[in-house]
Amino acid sequence: MTGWFWLGIFSAALLAASLLGSWLPRQIVMTHTRTQMVLSLVSGLMLGVALCHLIPHSFGIIGDIDRVMAWTLFGLVFMLLLLRLFHFHQHDFGAAAAACEMPSADAHSHAHAHDHNHPPERGIGALGLFTGLCVHTVIDGIALGAVMLSDYGLGLGVFLAILLHKPLDSLSIETVMANAGWSSALRWSAAIVFALLCPLAAIAFYWGMAPYLESSLWLPGILAFAGGAFICIALSDLLPEVQFHSHDRVRLTLLFLMGIALALGIGWFEPAH
Repeated sequence: MTGWFWLGIFSAALLAASLLGSWLPRQIVMTHTRTQMVLSLVSGLMLGVALCHLIPHSFGIIGDIDRVMAWTLFGLVFMLLLLRLFHFHQHDFGAAAAACEMPSADAHSHAHAHDHNHPPERGIGALGLFTGLCVHTVIDGIALGAVMLSDYGLGLGVFLAILLHKPLDSLSIETVMANAGWSSALRWSAAIVFALLCPLAAIAFYWGMAPYLESSLWLPGILAFAGGAFICIALSDLLPEVQFHSHDRVRLTLLFLMGIALALGIGWFEPAH
């Protein structure tokens, strides 16, 4: 089976997962505890994929650890600045509970806390959230397209990390826009645009960059950059959301380790670095 076949399968699944995240808050309750469980699993998976697959694979291609780590640092810092600029992840949906008839989130406070009682300003906050997540999902798509140019086994790991994370992002957009008073039609329009961005970015990169990435000039840098971005997302955005939940520490820790184990298990599907 060709790379185009797998990329088509991955793109369709990402599109469906993103639209599912927009549909869920209109249908069922996404509680605080359920969200934290998903975050723990995804953070472990993203961390494992970055450290055990993306970065080693980049080094396997180029054989220069200094360049690999420079690209990794670049990806980490870029994603950190993006998070600081837009502060776009809204993974605790207590702020939108009234709009979506969700139960109150478990009371907690931490340094990375979102304001659960005061939603973003109408329009501006929702637009900032949408813009930041759009940039983020384009980066995800480029990372997926790049690894599919390398090998399909590695692409599976990146695909799973993005797939499990994507519904949370689209759910964030839906709940914050609903809380800001956006109409259902506008929210669905935003959901469709957001859902299409990652697959289109992956396909465009795979198609357009393939002739230029046959050499080892750009591909290892892109893989290491994606690894740094994944590390930043896992450690500075996802894990701080759950680290102060002492009442669920065992369950959340086990899910985090399960995510890492899943990332390690993906190694069976990819060739040696």
